[in-house]
Amino acid sequence: MGKGNYYVYITTNPRKTVLYTGVTNDLKMRLKQHYLNRGNAKTFAGKYHCHKLIYFEHYPDIVHAIAREKEIRDMSREQKWLLIATTNPHKNFLLA
Repeated sequence: MGKGNYYVYITTNPRKTVLYTGVTNDLKMRLKQHYLNRGNAKTFAGKYHCHKLIYFEHYPDIVHAIAREKEIRDMSREQKWLLIATTNPHKNFLLA
């Protein structure tokens, strides 16, 4: 059950002042949705323009991906930036 391609990801706004953590099975489509939704005050990512990918992890199992997303969401802002630095030390925007 739940086998496939799942991604836990962190996006940020263009000024890198806000972080958003999510999980998806289609990273490119989800980033496009975040981009198209920018400025929409009804969603966190939209309200704060969090559509720039800065970090992601791949999982073959949705259960593990959801557990990891919750783990990352519970991290402090500083811990999230330290996690991002493990694979993206220059905080570059990534392409999906």
